[in-house]
Amino acid sequence: MKLLSIAIPSYNSQDYMAHAVESLLPGGDEVEILIVDDGSTDRTAEIADEYARKYPNIVRVIHKPNGGHGDAVMAGLRSASGLYFKVVDSDDWVDAEAYPKVLETLRAYVDEPIDMLISNYVYDKAGALHNFVMSYSHILPQGRVFGWADTHRFHKGQYLLMHSVIYRTRMLLNSGMTLPKHTFYVDDLYVYVPLKDVRRMLYLNVNFYHYFIGREDQSVQEQTMIRRIDQFIYVNKLMFTEVDLNAITDPHLYRYMLNFLEIITAISCVMLMKGGTPEHLRKRDELWRFIQQEKPEIHEKLRKRLLGRMIRFRTRAGRTAVLFAYKVSQRIYGFN
Repeated sequence: MKLLSIAIPSYNSQDYMAHAVESLLPGGDEVEILIVDDGSTDRTAEIADEYARKYPNIVRVIHKPNGGHGDAVMAGLRSASGLYFKVVDSDDWVDAEAYPKVLETLRAYVDEPIDMLISNYVYDKAGALHNFVMSYSHILPQGRVFGWADTHRFHKGQYLLMHSVIYRTRMLLNSGMTLPKHTFYVDDLYVYVPLKDVRRMLYLNVNFYHYFIGREDQSVQEQTMIRRIDQFIYVNKLMFTEVDLNAITDPHLYRYMLNFLEIITAISCVMLMKGGTPEHLRKRDELWRFIQQEKPEIHEKLRKRLLGRMIRFRTRAGRTAVLFAYKVSQRIYGFN
């Protein structure tokens, strides 16, 4: 068994995927790199096969028909032989100094595995003078295995993302997490649904993952998000239906998951408000009706919170205030 399986979902990634792969190769034979060619039409498949021929004990290639990012992640997960599992997107990379520390940490938890290893990630934004680091050092204990009761309150915008987590493979497979095909923004489902099964966690305070923001076609670019808002809303709704929050008995985990639902719903509504058309605003109201019908208790809690009140504003002045607050958060955290 490998120590760590790393899936690289790749679609028409010929211009940048080598950087991702090269950053992972120093992991050596205890790491399995799964390049998932998601029906690419450029040289992605050829480049992937070249790596597999050159590093047969490290790199495996999965060729599949195009199914989207989530389907590629699921293909990698189903093929993974590692005790632990990580996703690295084909335009991102891992830090050379942090990588050995991550492997050393995972190596120490082979006989008694943890469910999730958390590390920091870096927003590598093209053209930015300084790259923002998402750190959890003031929230999570360091140097020991911990549970949800040991965590402090996460700040708004400071949640766990796909970039910051490494899951135990078997736990992830058993969690029931499935990612829909041909849908963007499934990262939120990937990092949200399995949390109900996470008990043993460890935090390593290193800047491990580099999340690149700068390509015009990236799904996180604002105009792209507005254009694909139906897919973001679809994922948002799945987060309400795929996990029964009322069945979660740990109050610390419940609080975290409720807060994460709140921020994802807020992003849906802000993007709809930025779209600004009557159709966009209709979709915002429809989302809230869906939440009320599916999860009335959760709807009531979200509605009474500050974000819930703000993103339901109907006046132009109210919407302007919300968008200004979003812009300030953007500057602080460096996203989009």
